Amino acid sequence: MKNEIDIESYYHKYGPMVYRRCVSILHDDDRAYDALQEVFMKLITNSAKLDGSYPSSLLFTIATNVCLNMLRADRHAPGYINSDDIGEMPNPVSDNIESRVADTDLLDRIFSRHKESTRLIAYLHYRDGMTLKEVADIAGLSISGVRKRLRNLKLDALQYISMEEVQ
Repeated sequence: MKNEIDIESYYHKYGPMVYRRCVSILHDDDRAYDALQEVFMKLITNSAKLDGSYPSSLLFTIATNVCLNMLRADRHAPGYINSDDIGEMPNPVSDNIESRVADTDLLDRIFSRHKESTRLIAYLHYRDGMTLKEVADIAGLSISGVRKRLRNLKLDALQYISMEEVQ
């Protein structure tokens, strides 16, 4: 049985949580507010297809995806050099802009070999510090599925970095 989605009550009850999530990803209050509005527009647009059984998880996932899409769109804007939207997979900290651009490029190449949801899983686990169970609940996977995705991502990253060092 599909639970009804009451947009107005969700906005009042979960809006602050969604906003905090957006601020934590975007690091910009104005953009976070825009993302909050987009989350609820997506909820309105897709409410017939969505199940309201776990509203906080649903909204958390939508907010994360909206914010990651905003960051992805930023990468296509002229002058993009921010590499910290990915998290700690790996998280090279450098004051050197050339190194940061190279790091961003490396992360993009590693993640390009994986499903988009794997990027979300890595972000939630490594950047937000969520447990495997929390990530599994949000991603709609089993804990072992999340563990396998992270293990494969890590192996691929290590392999890719080793290949880079040889060249």
